[in-house]
Amino acid sequence: MKKLGIISMRSIKSFFCLLFVISILSFSCKTEKKAPQKETLPSIEKSSTTTENLRHAQKFAIEKTGDITLITVFSPWPNAKKDFKYALIPREKAAAITLNRDEYDAIVLTPIERIVVTSTTHIPTLEMLGVENTLVGFPQTNYISSEKTRSLIDAGKVKDIGQNEQINIELLIDLQPELVIGFSINNSNPTYKTIQKANIPVVYNGDWTEKTPLGRAEWIHFFAPFFQKEAKATKIFTEIEKEYLEAKVLAQKATTKPTILAGIMYKDIWYLPAGESFQATYLKDANADYIWSETEGTGSLSLSIESVLDKAVDADVWIGPGRYKSYENLKEASRLYAEFEAFQNKKIFSTANTVGKTGGTIYYELAATRPDIVLKDIIKAIHPEILPNYQPFFFKPLH
Repeated sequence: MKKLGIISMRSIKSFFCLLFVISILSFSCKTEKKAPQKETLPSIEKSSTTTENLRHAQKFAIEKTGDITLITVFSPWPNAKKDFKYALIPREKAAAITLNRDEYDAIVLTPIERIVVTSTTHIPTLEMLGVENTLVGFPQTNYISSEKTRSLIDAGKVKDIGQNEQINIELLIDLQPELVIGFSINNSNPTYKTIQKANIPVVYNGDWTEKTPLGRAEWIHFFAPFFQKEAKATKIFTEIEKEYLEAKVLAQKATTKPTILAGIMYKDIWYLPAGESFQATYLKDANADYIWSETEGTGSLSLSIESVLDKAVDADVWIGPGRYKSYENLKEASRLYAEFEAFQNKKIFSTANTVGKTGGTIYYELAATRPDIVLKDIIKAIHPEILPNYQPFFFKPLH
């Protein structure tokens, strides 16, 4: 999944357009100068995490060369024209290591003690690794739902640095971050180049381009080396993977295979997951019959309401009707929604009613790192007999 200065209408439209697309894809992401902190060096957790150990992620690679960790990010946005290479060096070894700066997009000293991230999807990873206290800035902090990080925001330890494509560079520099983790949907965001000119390393995260739920969650291994938390990341991901795969096996025991409708209409176009998307993978792993499972593509399909009605009017279950929180809201938006049997049988499940203290949808923040919970939620929705005592977290029955 997952932004300063004077806000242009174009940027506002782009931002909310991105939010909409993310919502579809979900089923469809005062200036205060602080004195430098005293350097503390935690012991390095040994781990053999390298590309050879990545089991699902396809969009980044890790290589250990002596004390240096090399991270390559492949195509952090669709059709990116280059890979991005980053070199991480233990802080205490920096004086003894010489690298050619021209060979890397950033050289970063670890462990990071002051970081800025730019997507809410990065927040759970920092918390899982136990390094949320290193976060000093975030664009539009009101979108963060995590109670742990919200307490840091309320305490003034995490500053709001504006919008992602218009970050307040002066405020960012005052925060003295050692690293900015960025993301982009294309190569048109000039903000990151401005940050780099201020000698602040920018590293692109492309987790949202992964094709499978476990592949996206495995990006915890991308964050871990910056904090020398590789062993902890391995332990956390292994447990998530185990929970996901066990749930997948359970789902295969279901004796029925309900047909599934997904997504929602926006300006007369119905957006829903393409057959090769990671959202479709969730449905496949939940042992569901997704009506558009045979379509090509990893993004979303754009269909007319007529074609969706024709194929899915009698679908058993409807997953992810966008931002709508109730059957009444749906019917007010379009009377056509009420024609689906899933609407009439009250078989619609949504993430819209699970929100944080400041109104952010928790699914957009946490789901990418906890695919095991997402899968169990979907199994509960379509095969309730498989997980009789499970309480859904993200996907709940529509009100």
